[in-house]
Amino acid sequence: MKRISLFIAACVLAAPVYAQNVATVNGQPITQASMDQFVSLLVKQGAQDSPQLRDQVKQEMINRTVAVQAAEKAGIDKQPQVQQEIALSRQGILVRALMDDYLKKNPITDAKVQAEYDQIKKQQAGREEYKLRHILVKDEKTAVDLTAKIKAKKISFEAAAKKNSIDPGSGKKGGELGWGPATNYVPQFAQAVEGLKKGQMTDKPVQTQFGWHIIQVEDTRPMKFPDLKDVKPQIEQMLRQQALAAYQQDLLKSAKIQ
Repeated sequence: MKRISLFIAACVLAAPVYAQNVATVNGQPITQASMDQFVSLLVKQGAQDSPQLRDQVKQEMINRTVAVQAAEKAGIDKQPQVQQEIALSRQGILVRALMDDYLKKNPITDAKVQAEYDQIKKQQAGREEYKLRHILVKDEKTAVDLTAKIKAKKISFEAAAKKNSIDPGSGKKGGELGWGPATNYVPQFAQAVEGLKKGQMTDKPVQTQFGWHIIQVEDTRPMKFPDLKDVKPQIEQMLRQQALAAYQQDLLKSAKIQ
Protein backbone atom coordinates (compact mmCIF):
# COMPACT_ATOMS: atom_id res chain seq x y z
CA MET A 1 0.00 0.00 0.00
CA LYS A 2 2.83 2.35 0.89
CA ARG A 3 4.56 1.58 -2.44
CA ILE A 4 1.35 2.40 -4.38
CA SER A 5 0.99 5.71 -2.50
CA LEU A 6 4.57 6.68 -3.26
CA PHE A 7 4.10 5.76 -6.96
CA ILE A 8 0.94 7.92 -7.21
CA ALA A 9 2.69 10.81 -5.49
CA ALA A 10 5.62 10.54 -7.90
CA CYS A 11 3.25 10.64 -10.89
CA VAL A 12 1.50 13.73 -9.54
CA LEU A 13 4.82 15.51 -9.09
CA ALA A 14 6.09 14.47 -12.50
CA ALA A 15 2.94 15.42 -14.44
CA PRO A 16 3.59 19.18 -14.63
CA VAL A 17 7.11 18.52 -15.94
CA TYR A 18 5.91 16.26 -18.75
CA ALA A 19 3.03 18.64 -19.50
CA GLN A 20 5.60 21.29 -20.45
CA ASN A 21 6.64 19.30 -23.53
CA VAL A 22 4.42 19.17 -26.62
CA ALA A 23 6.55 16.46 -28.25
CA THR A 24 9.81 14.56 -27.98
CA VAL A 25 11.94 13.84 -31.04
CA ASN A 26 14.60 11.15 -30.61
CA GLY A 27 14.74 12.01 -26.94
CA GLN A 28 14.93 15.78 -27.54
CA PRO A 29 11.95 17.65 -26.04
CA ILE A 30 9.99 20.38 -27.80
CA THR A 31 8.71 22.55 -24.97
CA GLN A 32 5.37 24.27 -24.66
CA ALA A 33 7.24 27.53 -24.04
CA SER A 34 9.17 27.29 -27.30
CA MET A 35 5.99 26.55 -29.22
CA ASP A 36 4.23 29.50 -27.55
CA GLN A 37 7.10 31.77 -28.64
CA PHE A 38 6.86 30.48 -32.22
CA VAL A 39 3.10 31.13 -32.24
CA SER A 40 3.63 34.59 -30.76
CA LEU A 41 6.01 35.52 -33.61
CA LEU A 42 3.45 34.40 -36.19
CA VAL A 43 0.67 36.33 -34.46
CA LYS A 44 2.82 39.49 -34.54
CA GLN A 45 3.14 38.96 -38.29
CA GLY A 46 -0.65 38.84 -38.67
CA ALA A 47 -1.58 35.19 -38.08
CA GLN A 48 -4.60 34.28 -35.93
CA ASP A 49 -3.88 32.11 -32.89
CA SER A 50 -6.00 28.97 -33.17
CA PRO A 51 -5.82 25.20 -32.54
CA GLN A 52 -5.17 24.71 -36.25
CA LEU A 53 -2.24 27.15 -36.19
CA ARG A 54 -0.79 25.45 -33.12
CA ASP A 55 -1.06 22.04 -34.79
CA GLN A 56 0.79 23.43 -37.81
CA VAL A 57 3.45 25.02 -35.60
CA LYS A 58 3.91 21.79 -33.65
CA GLN A 59 4.40 19.81 -36.86
CA GLU A 60 6.79 22.43 -38.23
CA MET A 61 8.85 22.32 -35.03
CA ILE A 62 8.99 18.51 -35.23
CA ASN A 63 10.06 18.72 -38.88
CA ARG A 64 12.76 21.23 -38.05
CA THR A 65 14.04 19.24 -35.09
CA VAL A 66 14.31 16.08 -37.18
CA ALA A 67 16.16 17.98 -39.92
CA VAL A 68 18.52 19.72 -37.47
CA GLN A 69 19.33 16.42 -35.79
CA ALA A 70 20.15 14.90 -39.18
CA ALA A 71 22.33 17.88 -40.09
CA GLU A 72 24.23 17.68 -36.80
CA LYS A 73 24.65 13.92 -37.13
CA ALA A 74 26.15 14.48 -40.60
CA GLY A 75 28.49 17.16 -39.21
CA ILE A 76 27.01 19.88 -41.41
CA ASP A 77 26.91 22.28 -38.46
CA LYS A 78 30.72 22.06 -38.31
CA GLN A 79 31.23 23.20 -41.91
CA PRO A 80 32.95 26.66 -42.03
CA GLN A 81 30.39 28.21 -44.36
CA VAL A 82 27.50 26.97 -42.24
CA GLN A 83 29.15 28.25 -39.06
CA GLN A 84 29.64 31.63 -40.71
CA GLU A 85 25.96 31.78 -41.73
CA ILE A 86 24.92 30.83 -38.21
CA ALA A 87 27.17 33.57 -36.78
CA LEU A 88 25.75 36.17 -39.18
CA SER A 89 22.17 35.13 -38.35
CA ARG A 90 22.98 35.37 -34.65
CA GLN A 91 24.41 38.85 -35.13
CA GLY A 92 21.34 39.99 -37.06
CA ILE A 93 18.99 38.66 -34.38
CA LEU A 94 20.99 40.31 -31.60
CA VAL A 95 21.18 43.66 -33.38
CA ARG A 96 17.45 43.66 -34.06
CA ALA A 97 16.70 42.67 -30.47
CA LEU A 98 19.05 45.38 -29.16
CA MET A 99 17.31 48.04 -31.24
CA ASP A 100 13.87 46.80 -30.17
CA ASP A 101 14.99 46.90 -26.54
CA TYR A 102 16.30 50.45 -26.96
CA LEU A 103 12.99 51.63 -28.41
CA LYS A 104 11.07 49.96 -25.58
CA LYS A 105 13.19 51.82 -23.05
CA ASN A 106 13.11 55.05 -25.07
CA PRO A 107 9.68 55.09 -26.70
CA ILE A 108 8.55 57.62 -29.28
CA THR A 109 5.91 59.40 -27.23
CA ASP A 110 2.95 61.44 -28.47
CA ALA A 111 4.69 64.52 -27.04
CA LYS A 112 7.76 63.89 -29.21
CA VAL A 113 5.58 63.39 -32.28
CA GLN A 114 3.67 66.59 -31.56
CA ALA A 115 6.90 68.56 -31.10
CA GLU A 116 8.32 67.27 -34.38
CA TYR A 117 5.04 67.99 -36.18
CA ASP A 118 4.99 71.56 -34.84
CA GLN A 119 8.61 72.10 -35.90
CA ILE A 120 8.02 70.85 -39.46
CA LYS A 121 4.82 72.89 -39.71
CA LYS A 122 6.70 76.00 -38.58
CA GLN A 123 9.38 75.40 -41.22
CA GLN A 124 6.74 75.05 -43.92
CA ALA A 125 4.86 78.20 -42.91
CA GLY A 126 4.50 80.75 -45.68
CA ARG A 127 5.18 78.27 -48.45
CA GLU A 128 2.96 78.26 -51.52
CA GLU A 129 1.74 75.72 -53.99
CA TYR A 130 1.25 76.46 -57.64
CA LYS A 131 -1.21 75.55 -60.37
CA LEU A 132 1.03 75.07 -63.40
CA ARG A 133 1.12 74.42 -67.10
CA HIS A 134 4.23 73.62 -69.09
CA ILE A 135 5.33 72.81 -72.59
CA LEU A 136 8.27 70.45 -73.02
CA VAL A 137 10.26 70.38 -76.26
CA LYS A 138 13.57 68.83 -77.28
CA ASP A 139 15.57 71.91 -78.33
CA GLU A 140 16.02 75.52 -77.24
CA LYS A 141 15.13 77.09 -80.61
CA THR A 142 11.71 75.43 -80.67
CA ALA A 143 11.10 76.60 -77.12
CA VAL A 144 12.16 80.19 -77.92
CA ASP A 145 9.96 80.31 -81.03
CA LEU A 146 6.93 78.95 -79.16
CA THR A 147 7.46 81.43 -76.32
CA ALA A 148 7.43 84.31 -78.82
CA LYS A 149 4.25 83.05 -80.53
CA ILE A 150 2.44 82.64 -77.19
CA LYS A 151 3.46 86.11 -76.02
CA ALA A 152 2.35 87.58 -79.39
CA LYS A 153 -0.97 85.75 -78.91
CA LYS A 154 -0.53 83.92 -82.20
CA ILE A 155 -1.31 80.71 -80.34
CA SER A 156 -2.64 79.95 -76.87
CA PHE A 157 -0.51 78.19 -74.29
CA GLU A 158 -2.96 75.25 -74.18
CA ALA A 159 -3.00 74.85 -77.96
CA ALA A 160 0.79 75.04 -78.17
CA ALA A 161 1.12 72.38 -75.47
CA LYS A 162 -1.32 70.01 -77.19
CA LYS A 163 0.45 70.46 -80.52
CA ASN A 164 4.13 70.61 -79.52
CA SER A 165 4.74 69.23 -76.01
CA ILE A 166 6.60 65.93 -75.86
CA ASP A 167 5.33 65.33 -72.31
CA PRO A 168 2.64 62.71 -73.06
CA GLY A 169 0.84 63.19 -69.75
CA SER A 170 0.37 66.94 -69.59
CA GLY A 171 0.55 67.64 -73.32
CA LYS A 172 -2.86 66.10 -73.98
CA LYS A 173 -4.32 68.37 -71.29
CA GLY A 174 -2.89 71.59 -72.67
CA GLY A 175 0.20 71.37 -70.50
CA GLU A 176 -1.74 71.18 -67.23
CA LEU A 177 0.26 69.90 -64.25
CA GLY A 178 -2.26 70.73 -61.54
CA TRP A 179 -1.56 71.96 -58.01
CA GLY A 180 1.60 71.24 -56.09
CA PRO A 181 4.60 72.79 -54.33
CA ALA A 182 7.61 73.79 -56.39
CA THR A 183 9.62 71.09 -54.61
CA ASN A 184 7.67 68.48 -56.59
CA TYR A 185 9.87 69.34 -59.56
CA VAL A 186 13.56 69.21 -60.45
CA PRO A 187 15.64 72.16 -59.12
CA GLN A 188 15.87 74.20 -62.35
CA PHE A 189 12.12 73.89 -62.91
CA ALA A 190 11.31 74.67 -59.27
CA GLN A 191 13.52 77.76 -59.25
CA ALA A 192 11.78 79.12 -62.34
CA VAL A 193 8.35 78.49 -60.82
CA GLU A 194 9.24 80.32 -57.60
CA GLY A 195 10.34 83.34 -59.65
CA LEU A 196 6.93 83.70 -61.32
CA LYS A 197 3.76 85.37 -60.11
CA LYS A 198 0.18 84.37 -60.76
CA GLY A 199 -0.57 84.60 -64.50
CA GLN A 200 3.07 84.89 -65.54
CA MET A 201 5.00 82.75 -68.03
CA THR A 202 8.76 82.24 -68.32
CA ASP A 203 10.44 84.78 -70.63
CA LYS A 204 13.17 82.29 -71.49
CA PRO A 205 12.92 78.50 -71.74
CA VAL A 206 14.17 76.46 -68.79
CA GLN A 207 16.49 73.55 -69.45
CA THR A 208 16.33 70.33 -67.39
CA GLN A 209 17.46 66.78 -68.05
CA PHE A 210 14.12 66.21 -69.79
CA GLY A 211 14.49 68.99 -72.37
CA TRP A 212 13.39 72.64 -72.63
CA HIS A 213 10.36 73.92 -70.71
CA ILE A 214 8.01 76.84 -71.12
CA ILE A 215 6.29 77.31 -67.76
CA GLN A 216 3.13 79.19 -66.86
CA VAL A 217 1.83 79.83 -63.34
CA GLU A 218 -1.96 79.89 -63.54
CA ASP A 219 -2.62 80.42 -59.84
CA THR A 220 -1.02 80.29 -56.38
CA ARG A 221 -2.29 79.61 -52.88
CA PRO A 222 -0.85 79.01 -49.40
CA MET A 223 0.19 75.40 -49.02
CA LYS A 224 -2.16 73.47 -46.73
CA PHE A 225 -0.26 71.53 -44.09
CA PRO A 226 -1.73 68.07 -43.33
CA ASP A 227 -3.34 67.36 -39.97
CA LEU A 228 -1.26 65.48 -37.39
CA LYS A 229 -3.49 62.40 -37.57
CA ASP A 230 -2.75 62.08 -41.28
CA VAL A 231 1.04 62.11 -40.93
CA LYS A 232 1.55 60.68 -37.42
CA PRO A 233 2.71 57.20 -38.61
CA GLN A 234 5.31 58.75 -40.93
CA ILE A 235 6.60 61.06 -38.19
CA GLU A 236 6.80 58.18 -35.71
CA GLN A 237 8.78 56.10 -38.19
CA MET A 238 11.11 59.01 -38.94
CA LEU A 239 11.74 59.61 -35.22
CA ARG A 240 12.40 55.90 -34.64
CA GLN A 241 14.97 55.86 -37.42
CA GLN A 242 16.63 59.01 -36.09
CA ALA A 243 16.72 57.61 -32.54
CA LEU A 244 18.25 54.32 -33.65
CA ALA A 245 20.82 56.07 -35.84
CA ALA A 246 21.86 58.29 -32.92
CA TYR A 247 22.02 55.26 -30.58
CA GLN A 248 24.24 53.41 -33.05
CA GLN A 249 26.54 56.42 -33.33
CA ASP A 250 26.81 56.53 -29.52
CA LEU A 251 27.76 52.84 -29.48
CA LEU A 252 30.45 53.46 -32.08
CA LYS A 253 31.85 56.46 -30.21
CA SER A 254 32.12 54.46 -26.98
CA ALA A 255 33.74 51.47 -28.68
CA LYS A 256 37.52 51.02 -28.88
CA ILE A 257 38.12 50.49 -32.60
CA GLN A 258 41.67 49.97 -33.88
